[in-house]
Amino acid sequence: MKKILYIFLTYIAFSTASCSRSMLEFEPTDSGSGDELLGEASTAISILNGVYRSMWTAGWSTTGNTHQCFGISAYNLALDCMADDLIMQSQGNGWFWYDHCYNMKSNYTSSIFRSYDVWYANYKWIANVNYVIDAEPTMEGSEADVAYVVGQAYAVRALCYLNLATWFSRAPYNPMTGTSRWNEACVPVYTTGTTIETGGGPRESLQTVYGRIDEDIDMAIDLLEKGLESTLASNNKSHINLYVALGIKSRACLVEGDWEGAYKAAMRVIDEGGYVIGTESDLMSGMNALDKQNVMWGAGIQTADQSGAYASFFSHMDNQQGAYAEASPKLINSQLYNRISSTDIRRNWWDPNDKESPYIGKKFSFSNLASYLGDYLYMRVEEMYFTAAEAALRRDDAAEARRLMNLVMAERDPQYNAANYSGTMLGSTTTTWTGSLLENILTQRRIELWGEYGRLFDVRRLGQGIDRRSEDGFSEECLSTMSRRGVDLTRPDTYDWVMTIPQDEIDANPNINEEDQNP
Repeated sequence: MKKILYIFLTYIAFSTASCSRSMLEFEPTDSGSGDELLGEASTAISILNGVYRSMWTAGWSTTGNTHQCFGISAYNLALDCMADDLIMQSQGNGWFWYDHCYNMKSNYTSSIFRSYDVWYANYKWIANVNYVIDAEPTMEGSEADVAYVVGQAYAVRALCYLNLATWFSRAPYNPMTGTSRWNEACVPVYTTGTTIETGGGPRESLQTVYGRIDEDIDMAIDLLEKGLESTLASNNKSHINLYVALGIKSRACLVEGDWEGAYKAAMRVIDEGGYVIGTESDLMSGMNALDKQNVMWGAGIQTADQSGAYASFFSHMDNQQGAYAEASPKLINSQLYNRISSTDIRRNWWDPNDKESPYIGKKFSFSNLASYLGDYLYMRVEEMYFTAAEAALRRDDAAEARRLMNLVMAERDPQYNAANYSGTMLGSTTTTWTGSLLENILTQRRIELWGEYGRLFDVRRLGQGIDRRSEDGFSEECLSTMSRRGVDLTRPDTYDWVMTIPQDEIDANPNINEEDQNP
């Protein structure tokens, strides 16, 4: 761990004695010592600004393959590529193809592939915010300002551990069988500022890691509530606010099988957050603007030097001339598309009749192609409706689930009526259809969040398998690669969805060895 922590602390983070210039390159600010930055809430927030900027900046989390490593949106896209609903028609320039065809787990000795990218980035973010959290007792500023800054730090840490648990361990709970695996190994946990002398920690259990996630996100919610009147707060959707923290909590609760917690967190966003379900105009304008009334959190990409150009989300999703998506179009699984009602406006996100790429995605587009501009969307209020509906149904409140579904679907399909569905039965795979209300909630969620949420995050927690077939649009080349490598996604307990720990971590951490590696 020492080696990786050293990189964290010299690239964007800082030690207790000084702040490196490279960290400040993420957000223009005056250089200063770590103590100076942490001494006041008004300057400590610059550390968070650097963290947020790195969440969409390409080129720092690996030593290569940087055009598929641009933070949160890249991880969400990778999780979509590894699942069932988003299909890469061809290899194209190669980006995300290794994720899509499950050809990345054996590359854990390299610092240019996904396992290193995800591990390195999330622990770097944790290392940064740990210093902010440590400084809370002595940080000057109004109570609201300190709470606003430290609350965000707790939320980032909770999100990072949720990310790491998603990528490097199996899901802790299977609602299909009612079984759990809380004692299985997850990832190391660090809760205080680290230095190059800090020893690496062991893999903690899923119980310990999710306990940390729960404690951190609850602390974040409490502090961000106290920080609502902070003079540092703004309407900047690039920062985590109270309602985004509640959204993160709802995600964690779904994984844990805490339906009450998921419902309450999502409903607070719906009832108190002031967000409005997106209209047809909001949905059909490229999904590229933070200022839309349904967007809760994202990244504002305002200038060409911020965009990443080809190393960007829209380059991989917008198939206009010159973008990566032109060589590797992203398609929707034809089975999922055929579940969309003929009166549902979301059918316009895809073109099933495209001559070269049937079922090609049209959902995402640059806001300015010449400058490669387009905001990244991390969280929308529609997710909260689907979360609350699922959680309500799992709490045996079908009436509430139907109410919520009718609210969100009224803006999607005038013919939709949740009263047409009942029951909670799910198929053994995600394309084994049962027609139940629970399945419909999840299907509408799949359609709504295609390409932006990280579909595998849901598949893992649901206890279903994936059955990829060429007749649904998956390429024979990709299916052949998976077959040769023995990948079987139909098994919901598969380790194919669990990334290998980077070799650098095993080499540097005395508490993790080869026997601790994931299968």
